[in-house]
Amino acid sequence: MPSRQRRTDLVLHEKRAAEPLDWVRSRRLEPTAVLPMRLGLTQSNMDKLEDMLMSVSHPLSPSYGKHFSPQDIVDTFAPSDETVARVTEWLVQSGIGKERLRMSPSKGWIAFNATVEEVEDLIDAEYHVYTHEESGAEQIGCHSYSVPESVRSHIDLIKPTVHFLHRVPTPDQLQKRAFERPSTHIRTGPKTDGSKVTITPSLENCDETITLDCLRALYSIDHTPVSTDKNTFGILEFTPQAFLQSDLDMFFANFSPSQVGTKPILISIDGGVDQTNDTGFNFNGESDLDLQYAFGLTNPQPILLLQTGDLVEGASFNNWLDAVDGTFCTFEGGDDPTQDGIYPDNLPGGFDGPESCGILTPPFVVSTSYGSDEGTVTAAYAQRQCAEYAKLGMLGTTVLYSSGDDGVAGNGGICLNANGQPSRNGKRFSPDFPVTCPFVTAVGATQVNPGSTVNDPEGACEQVIFSGGGFSNIFAMPDYQAAAVTSFLTNHPPPFTSAQFNNSGKARGFPDLSANGANYVVAVAGEFVRVFGTSCSSPVVGSMITLINDARLAAGKGSVGFINPAIYSDTFTSAFHDITTGGNQGCGTPGFTSTEGWDPVTGVGTPNFTALLPLFLDLP
Repeated sequence: MPSRQRRTDLVLHEKRAAEPLDWVRSRRLEPTAVLPMRLGLTQSNMDKLEDMLMSVSHPLSPSYGKHFSPQDIVDTFAPSDETVARVTEWLVQSGIGKERLRMSPSKGWIAFNATVEEVEDLIDAEYHVYTHEESGAEQIGCHSYSVPESVRSHIDLIKPTVHFLHRVPTPDQLQKRAFERPSTHIRTGPKTDGSKVTITPSLENCDETITLDCLRALYSIDHTPVSTDKNTFGILEFTPQAFLQSDLDMFFANFSPSQVGTKPILISIDGGVDQTNDTGFNFNGESDLDLQYAFGLTNPQPILLLQTGDLVEGASFNNWLDAVDGTFCTFEGGDDPTQDGIYPDNLPGGFDGPESCGILTPPFVVSTSYGSDEGTVTAAYAQRQCAEYAKLGMLGTTVLYSSGDDGVAGNGGICLNANGQPSRNGKRFSPDFPVTCPFVTAVGATQVNPGSTVNDPEGACEQVIFSGGGFSNIFAMPDYQAAAVTSFLTNHPPPFTSAQFNNSGKARGFPDLSANGANYVVAVAGEFVRVFGTSCSSPVVGSMITLINDARLAAGKGSVGFINPAIYSDTFTSAFHDITTGGNQGCGTPGFTSTEGWDPVTGVGTPNFTALLPLFLDLP
């Protein structure tokens, strides 16, 4: 394709966050190929987002717990008429006929299909096909794109453009699709040391095998739900990860006999299916773990399984957000083909129904044991998604994400180079996403130290995995954690330079809190195995918040929603076990070190449920 003459009326809007590892630029994308373009319009009143969230989430706020309605959210944040008009005018004047444009119900997105040639001229981009050196998988993208200065302030981001995946599909996935699954950039699943558990463990050896009783003892969990008809608890899973009912029953038979036969309520998002064709730890480990412990700790609370993505294409975080908030969707799907599942899926065997848009009222708690690397997304993409988590908090939902299992490194131990891009030779710490979003609750991992008991202080997890933690390179420090994080940086300054982490003192720190993440006994594919990871920690914390919501509902109150402002407040300090030993090594360093107060290894510590419950019950 001949080179185009650069338009002089455009200014750079976004460029790729990181160059892909192990991928080579193989050819220009054909000019006649059609791209599903989605323009994210700048939302109104975003400067009020954090204040509005704090007004219903901070324990000292007079309007604590008075969560907003979905219509409140739409009315407050919909793009202005001027924004819609400016962007529409630019597109029409550039040759994209008005009849081709479609507006999302929330006015948040404009969608249209266009050829590569049209798009490249419109936004001064060059689309290439990239090929993975080993697997041969292909995907598309551009390095950067530009828009006129006159509309720049009216556009958050344009998709598909610069976002690029950094995970290689499995051979099974390659058989089903030539292009990489959207979900393969997501960190999936816990880890196992390969050891099998052959005896029923007891409370005496919780340093070697964690069970439901160990967790109840560690965190003083003693509450039987009574508001199960009102309360809602969601566990998020991405297809092909799936649970086996036989595994649940095997676990229940040993640790919670009354629950044998119990199964989750399947919420199929974009063709999500609890597949049983592919089994084993890599396919069942995560979902089995999440459901066995969530069910066991919240018995008899029903659990919603948010099974996301079909078997052919898969899905990403934006897909489940579409399902719980119809205003996040766009007409004909507003997600990014290089990041998200696009539905209907016209590939053979794909889900051919409409995308799951606003099909479910957001559960009061959603636990997510998946994540990706912050360095693989642009700031615009991350901030757009992060704002959606704030809106869920405003609606009364607690969103929990595991903080990662590689300490201060990214997925697979990959760190960043001096330019902030993933590199095998990188030395800079690589935080996770979405846990760096200040509007989710990031959950790290602890352990019962070898030779210790449930009555002894835990340490940061240093068996098989290391608790993900550190500081964001995108998000600023929120007010609710400013005192705690500043105290850490002042009183326990890390021995690292600005070349290794964002030491500005103004960055979002994570995790927010922790729970045990080592030696879990989990029934997987018909046998008990030992499991490790912040994948364990998130559903345990989610279970405790669900029990707290149960007690509040029974008292005629609402869900707690976004919990971070509360858990960082002075009133709640006594309700957490401070973790002061252990670190989260990575990137060739010992990582950060657990110490008194908040730290970027275990956050504010682990919950003492018996102390936490009355504090939340005392709130309006």
